[in-house]
Order: sequence, then C-alpha cells, then structure tokens
Amino acid sequence: MRKNLSHLFSEFLFEAEFVKKLRPSTLRYYSNTFGLFIKLQPEIILETLNTASVIDFFKKLQDRQRIAGKGIIKTGVKKSTVSTYWRKLNCFFEWLATKDYIKVNPLASVTCPTPSYEDRKFLQKTEIEKLLTALYTHHDNNLLLLKRNLLVFHLFLFCGLRREELLQLQVRDIDVEKKLLTVRGDICKTGITRQIPLHSSVLLHFKDYMAIRKSYTTQYLIVSSERDEKLTGDGLKHLVEKIKKCSGVSFHLHQLRHTFAVNFLKTSNNIAKLKQLLGHKSIVMTLTYLRCLPVDEFRSDIESMSIDKLM
Repeated sequence: MRKNLSHLFSEFLFEAEFVKKLRPSTLRYYSNTFGLFIKLQPEIILETLNTASVIDFFKKLQDRQRIAGKGIIKTGVKKSTVSTYWRKLNCFFEWLATKDYIKVNPLASVTCPTPSYEDRKFLQKTEIEKLLTALYTHHDNNLLLLKRNLLVFHLFLFCGLRREELLQLQVRDIDVEKKLLTVRGDICKTGITRQIPLHSSVLLHFKDYMAIRKSYTTQYLIVSSERDEKLTGDGLKHLVEKIKKCSGVSFHLHQLRHTFAVNFLKTSNNIAKLKQLLGHKSIVMTLTYLRCLPVDEFRSDIESMSIDKLM
C-alpha cells in the first residue's frame, strides 16, 4: 500500500515523540508547520514533492492574506518566520530521504534564511516597572492571583526560563534551603537538566505564594486560579494580554528571557555562565544574546583604549 504524505508525517511524528522524546510543544510546531504546508499545497503528493514545489509553498506563504489584530488584513512574513518553517519542514524531508521514501531532500539545495535581529529584544527598567505596577493593581482582588503573578514574572526576569519550562515546573523543583531551581531535562527544549541559583526576590515571592497556595494538591508550581491544576498555556497567554493592556507595554514572554540574559551579561560579562543558566547546547546560540546589548555598554571598553596600548 502506497503511503501519502499525511500518513508518512504521522509516522515521523510518532517516531519524534516516542523515540526522540521531543516535547509536546515541539511536536505541535511540527504539526502546525506541516498543516499549513498541506493547506497551501492541497494537491501535493509524494511524487510531486521537489524543490520547485517547496519553493512554491514559500511563495504562497509570502503572498497569502491573513487577519491580524482588530481585523487588519496583512500579507508577507518575516525572515525569522520563513527560517522557522524551513527548519521544521527540513527535519521531515530529511526523515523521508533517510527512510528512502524520496531520493533527495527538496530543501537540500535551498539555503535556510538567516534572520536579522536589529530590533531591541530586551525590556528596559521603566517598562519592567510598568509591568510590575500593573500586576500589583490588576488582580481582581484575588490574593492568590497577585502572589502567583508576581512569582511568574520574577521567575522569568531572574531565572531566564522559557515559557514551557515555567508551566511545567513542579513544587519539588525549588529547593529553598539550597536556594536552587532545577529545570528538569524532560521539560526543557534541549533535554539538559540545569540548576539556577535563586535570586532573593524570587525566594521571597515564592514563600509568599506558597503560603496562599497551601490548599492546592497539584504537584505543579504555577496553578490555575479556578481549579486545582496547573496554569495552562492559554491561561498564561490571557495573563500576558491583560498586563499588556493595563501597563501599556507591548511585550512577549520571550523578551523577559532576553532581559534576563542582557542584564546578566551586563553585571557578569561571562558568556559561559550565561550559556549554562539558559540551558543552551551550544555557545553559538548564547552569543546571539550579545546583539541585544545597548551600545552604551561598550563605551567604557572603547574609552579604555589608547595609542600607547595599541599592538
């Protein structure tokens, strides 16, 4: 029986989940990418999967109209978005080639675009202060909500967590005595367990939150305000949207990770330590955070140069 692309993708996803042990969020990214690929190329079959047909997908991706916020119709995609789709599809196509379903990966001759990141990714002190003010003043008179939300933002700001890592944290992952946070390998992107020293303000908010949270039985640290279970991705998204509206600061959660990285580099100037704290496999990934450093951070280094010290 000849298998179609959708059946083969299901096999690829099954292997990725149970052999490679990829995280649910990563599997969703693969599924969403392939779903859009098929939606824009409904006529494509294994026999017509080639470089030209894949390039045609990226053209349709660029030309398609979509509705953004407040009913605004947009076209075009960022280079970073194209890069993400390229990498996700490339993994599937490489799998097809390895299994001999196709002779060659159709993306083998197509270079993955390298996004440019000139825009500022970190949040400034004034913006952080506005976010915290919004947290203190907009919590529906719910003390648990206030304590939880303060802990959430301090974990992002002083631990550099990824979104999924925060949602999957368990109470046992925080050691108050040793002042350590453990990010287990099964919940992080790279699969590498890491430990992060806890800032005193995080410990303070953790203790305040746990004193209010004591009636909950779920093992997950960050809980829903309505049920005895963990906060969901949609719940976290709702929180972000509410704080954006109340504070007037447009931000996304990954910017808090960038903010942590930039401020750690500013105070320590140690890229190797930052790599370990962020849980990167390669220091090349960590180096991308250097693009965020403000130009003023280089001023003292430039001023320390002189004719007498030139080589």
